[in-house]
Amino acid sequence: MRTSSVRRTALAASAAALALLVTACGGSGDDQDKADEGKGKAAPSTSAAAPAKTLTAAELDKAALAQSDVKGGKVATKLPATDDIAAEQVKSEDAACQPLAHAQAGVAQGEPAATVKRSFTGDPVKPSADTKPEDALLAALDTEKVLINLASYEGDGAEQAVRGVVAAAEKCAGGFKATLVGEPMDVAKVATGDAPEGGDEGAAVTLTVAADEGVKAPAKIVLVRKGSTVVTFSAVNLASMATGKDFEVPADVVAAQVGKLG
Repeated sequence: MRTSSVRRTALAASAAALALLVTACGGSGDDQDKADEGKGKAAPSTSAAAPAKTLTAAELDKAALAQSDVKGGKVATKLPATDDIAAEQVKSEDAACQPLAHAQAGVAQGEPAATVKRSFTGDPVKPSADTKPEDALLAALDTEKVLINLASYEGDGAEQAVRGVVAAAEKCAGGFKATLVGEPMDVAKVATGDAPEGGDEGAAVTLTVAADEGVKAPAKIVLVRKGSTVVTFSAVNLASMATGKDFEVPADVVAAQVGKLG
């Protein structure tokens, strides 16, 4: 998840918006469709089942999150250019950390057979009438923006995609630097958490990103593999960009998307 359109909104509204992780906030789309950083390791489970079917782009599109799958928030099926980032637009200074940079930008790992993207923006908190202006602003920004990438793979590509992100999280625990569409991203540290349920394997990673005015803000990555398909969720919270407070990836969104993969 980059930082352009929402970065302008957050910086204009509060002086400490994150220098690179907010771009994903600007997505307008078709309406059709806090926890701890986690000190435990991401826990992929190895599956010995027969190779699963590699889904086509049309099948992925059908399996992708739709507006009717969530009770609140907005699902966008057509991402703007600021959210639809290509692999070649993402570069980590340390090649070992490239999988994390790709995941954070909503880019699929490796060479998928097909990919489909969606985004989800939660409903903002409505402050009370007597809330101070600065607190009202943060309340209005207190919502999650999630880039969702569904990618299908041939052979063991899906398993390799998850392993690559887990390995990168271990190698790059001390942080790394990258550029996303020419914008710098300085990750101070990387921590793994409990893997999500519902798939054949998965991983959860928190990037602590150096932001303006000394703020260190969290950005979350969740991966779930179901058969030959890997779903990547890259999430930021706009208020966290300014405050550095932790947040949770919307569990209902993850469950709804993973559930659609069967």
